[in-house]
Amino acid sequence: MHFTITGRNIEVTSGLREAIEDKLGKLDRFFAPATEAIVRLSVQKDMQKIEVTIPVKGHIIRAEESSTDMYVSIDLVEEILERQLKKYKNKLIDKKQNTPSFSAAFMEEDSQADDHVEIVKTKKFAVKPMDTEEACVQMELLGHSFYVFLNAETEEVNVVYKRKGGSYGLIEPEF
Repeated sequence: MHFTITGRNIEVTSGLREAIEDKLGKLDRFFAPATEAIVRLSVQKDMQKIEVTIPVKGHIIRAEESSTDMYVSIDLVEEILERQLKKYKNKLIDKKQNTPSFSAAFMEEDSQADDHVEIVKTKKFAVKPMDTEEACVQMELLGHSFYVFLNAETEEVNVVYKRKGGSYGLIEPEF
């Protein structure tokens, strides 16, 4: 596994780099040798945050964790990624199409995860053209963490969502 490590408001020291490569290197057993992990470290006030993104054919495996100590955050994010990989193994492999992305040992491992995804509620609603600010207001009025709407500017379906820290995000389709 190859690592691309960047830092924002933090210097990526050799100790941090080593800790990341050691801890996340344990995930090598799941992936093919050419797999790249993109690691982004950041510091905001007293919180030390690590975000790890591992693109594999057709999927993106991602986890983030924050704590007051970067080394603790590294430990926590490794546990999350390992749990995700074990839980969604059968979904990720998807009829052997993604086999080159994963190691042979991981492919042969017995999976004990529940393969069934159950949708318990379906909701239909009319999408009304509006701008992103109006969509954020509507989301807040409903008390939801996301809101689907028809963007009046682009005439495409978009999603606004509430991010950690109280800011907002916008998801736009890309064709």
